[in-house]
Amino acid sequence: MHVEKLSNIAIGSAIEVHRQLGPGLLESAYHRCLMHELSEKGISFESEQPMPVIYKAIKLDHGYRMDLVLEIKTIESFTDVHIAQLLTYLKLGDYKLGLLINFNVSLLKNGIKRIIN
Repeated sequence: MHVEKLSNIAIGSAIEVHRQLGPGLLESAYHRCLMHELSEKGISFESEQPMPVIYKAIKLDHGYRMDLVLEIKTIESFTDVHIAQLLTYLKLGDYKLGLLINFNVSLLKNGIKRIIN
């Protein structure tokens, strides 16, 4: 599936989750509900996919885990560190597009940042 179409489905699914739950819950609650929404739409994904860390051409056993293909937050507001974190994930995984989604906002469209690698 084209990355833009997948992005639109993910955003629509996140908006539906936020519409049903509102702000104020833990990341894990939004994560599970978003996984359900994506599954209902027939989108295949891996949750918390292991991502190795490559340092000077050495693959380290310890790696990061990504939230779906999205980075989910429940924070007051995005900081430069959150954006840098997603950019690092995109570079490590060689992904073209990432979505940073903050569910701790009153209107979800104000909590979404698209980051391009």
